[in-house]
Amino acid sequence: MNLKFFRKRRIFSFFIAAGLGLHLMGGAFLTVHAEVIDYQARAEANKLMTIESNQIDGWPQGPAVSARSAILMEANTGTILYAKNIHEQLYPASTTKILTAWIARQSSSLDETVEYSSEAVNSINWREDSNIGIKVGESISMEQSLYGLLVGSGNECGNAIGEHISGSIDAFVDLMNRTAEQLGCTDSHFVTTNGIHDDEHYTSAHDMALIAQKFFSDELLCKMSSTASYVIPESPTLSRELIPNSKNNLLPGKKYAYEYLVGSKTGYTSKARQNLVSCAQKDGLKLICVVMEDESPMQFTDTIDLFNYGFSNFQAVNASENDTTYSIQGNGFFMTENDIFGDSEPILSLDGSSYVVLPSDASFADVTSELDYENVADGQAALIRYSWNDQPVGTAAVLFSDHISTYDFNADPSADTAAETIGDTGSVPASDTAAAVDESPAAASSGAEPTFGETPEPEAGESGEADSAASDSGQASALPAASGTSRGGDSGGQSGPQNVVFVNIRNGALILGGIAALVILILVIYSALRNRTRSRRRQAIMKHRREHRDEIIDFDRYIDPF
Repeated sequence: MNLKFFRKRRIFSFFIAAGLGLHLMGGAFLTVHAEVIDYQARAEANKLMTIESNQIDGWPQGPAVSARSAILMEANTGTILYAKNIHEQLYPASTTKILTAWIARQSSSLDETVEYSSEAVNSINWREDSNIGIKVGESISMEQSLYGLLVGSGNECGNAIGEHISGSIDAFVDLMNRTAEQLGCTDSHFVTTNGIHDDEHYTSAHDMALIAQKFFSDELLCKMSSTASYVIPESPTLSRELIPNSKNNLLPGKKYAYEYLVGSKTGYTSKARQNLVSCAQKDGLKLICVVMEDESPMQFTDTIDLFNYGFSNFQAVNASENDTTYSIQGNGFFMTENDIFGDSEPILSLDGSSYVVLPSDASFADVTSELDYENVADGQAALIRYSWNDQPVGTAAVLFSDHISTYDFNADPSADTAAETIGDTGSVPASDTAAAVDESPAAASSGAEPTFGETPEPEAGESGEADSAASDSGQASALPAASGTSRGGDSGGQSGPQNVVFVNIRNGALILGGIAALVILILVIYSALRNRTRSRRRQAIMKHRREHRDEIIDFDRYIDPF
C-alpha cells in the first residue's frame, strides 16, 4: 500500500514538474516573440521620426530610414547632407573600435609586438562577445592586432591594444575620451576599448561621424575595414593560426556589397541593436554614413539608400575656380603690378584643392561666404567659410604664396643683418652661420610636420621666421627696405623676386580703434562732468539773485573755474 502511494506521488510530481517546465518555456518563448515584434514595430516607428535636414528650404529630400539616428557627412568638408536625430546619446557597440584603431595608428608602429594579458583576454565573455581566439600570454604584431580588431571585431584585441599603448585599459579609455573631445565630440563618454555594453558607454551619430572622418583619412585603416577575411599565421608567440572573418555584408562578395565602399565597421549588442559606420567615394565626393539603433538587415539597406541619396543629389564644386568675391586670381586685392616690391605675382592665393558641396541643382553663385581670421593654421592668412541657405557647405584656405614669408617682429635683428650680408656679398660671415638661410634642395623642400590630430596645411617656405627664404634663382634676398627699394644678389644690378613683409592690417586697425574708443570715452566723461559743474554754478548764481533782488551782485565771485 505504501509502495503504491509513493509511486502515485512520484507520477504526480512528474506531471507537476513537466507542467511547470512547459509553462516557463512557453513564457520565455512568448517573451522573446514579444521582443522581436517590439523591435520590428519600433524600427517601423523610427521611419516616421523627423528628418532635420529635410526641413531645410530647397535641400534635397532624404529617405526615411528605420535607424533611430542617422547622419550622412561629406568627409573632406564636414558638410552634413542628411541629419536625423544626430545628437541623441546611444550605445555604439563595436563601432567604438574605430576610435581605438585610430588612436593606435597615431601612437604606435605596425611592427610593435602586442602581448595579450590575462586582463585583456579574460575580461570578456568568450561565449557572447566577439573574439579572435587568442590565448593569454600569446603575442602578435600591432598590425595583426588591428586586423583582428577591425575584421574579426575581437574584443580582446581592443583591450590588448589599449594596454600596450597606455599601460592599462582604464588609462587608454581616458585617452579615448580626451581624443574624442579634441575631435569635437560633445555627446560621447567611453568606458571600454571595444564597445562591450555599459550603461555609461555612449555616443551619438554626429560624434561617430567626426571620429570616422579621422579613421577613413588613414588608407591602411580603410583597407583593414574593407577586408572580409585575414590570416594570422602560427608563430613562436602564437600557438595556432587565427583567421578573423567579418560579418559586414557591405563588403565585396557579401549579400549587400556596395561598389563604392571605402571601408565599414559593424556593431551589435542586444541593447545597442545594429550599428554601422561606413565610407564610400564617387564623383569627387567622399561620404561617411552612420546609422545607430537599427534592425538587421536594414542597417545595410539604410546605409546604401543614404549613400545613393548623397551621390545622386549633391555635387563637389571647386572653390578656387569659382570664387570671384575676393579677386584673388585677378589684378585685385591680392595682386599688384606696379608695386614697390617689384613683383607682380599675387601674395595670397586660394587653396586649389578646396571645394564646397552643393545640391545638384544649385550653383556657386548661390553661395554666401565670410572670412575667418581666428581659426587659421600655419601658412594660412584666413579661412573663407561658405554656406548655402545658412547651411555650412565647406571652407577654403587663403594661403600665402610660395615666394612670400611672414615677418616675425620679435626676431633677433642680427638675423636681418645676416640676410642683408647674403644679399649684398653672396657670402655668410662665419660668426653668423646660424642665422644664414640653408640653400640646399632638402631645406627648400622641407616643411613643418603636422601635429597630432591636425590636417597638414601647405606651408610658405619657413613661414614665421625672420630669415628670408631663398629666391627662385637659389640666392637669398633681404627684406625690402623702408624706402621701397629692394636688393638682390644679381651682379647685373637687376632686382630678382623679393620677399614681402605681410603686415596684419586688420589686427592693427582693431588696436587703434580700441585706443580711439577709449580716448573718446574719456573725453565724453570729462565733458559731462564739466557741464554738470557749470550747471551747478549757474544755479547757485540764479538762486542768490532771487534771494537778493535788491542787492548789487558781484558776479566776479562766480567766475567759471573752467
